[in-house]
Amino acid sequence: MLPSDVFLAYMNKMGLNVTKQRRIIAQAFFEFPGHHSLEEFYKFVAEREPNVGQTTVYRTLKLLCEAGLAREIHFSDGIARYEVNVGGGHHDHIVCESCGKTVEICDERIESLQREIAEQHGFRLTSHVHHLYGLCSACRRAAEEKP
Repeated sequence: MLPSDVFLAYMNKMGLNVTKQRRIIAQAFFEFPGHHSLEEFYKFVAEREPNVGQTTVYRTLKLLCEAGLAREIHFSDGIARYEVNVGGGHHDHIVCESCGKTVEICDERIESLQREIAEQHGFRLTSHVHHLYGLCSACRRAAEEKP
């Protein structure tokens, strides 16, 4: 089942109206890869459908999160970002502190080490958020080139 179909089924189950705008927003979300702020995503949607309001986009993103198809994430800049939460499984992030470039990382060694550390302290992990911060190669080069 396609993510947009899952979303429509969720909306029907919750007794919510399946509007043309919600369909457009959901489809756009699944076609816009990455980690985007509300404003960035709204601009993407507005290019396709200029009559969609920012509030409608925000509410639809919240519905996508409630349906488990999107995830709201927060990095150190305090801006809420959204990413698709379908079929990718768990992943962590490396974030450039200068340009904001974000790379998803999936590494079982990290996952295993986190479980091991939790167990050493008597914990069983139920979830975690792991963000690594630094400077990407382009920003490092730019910083080195400055006089």
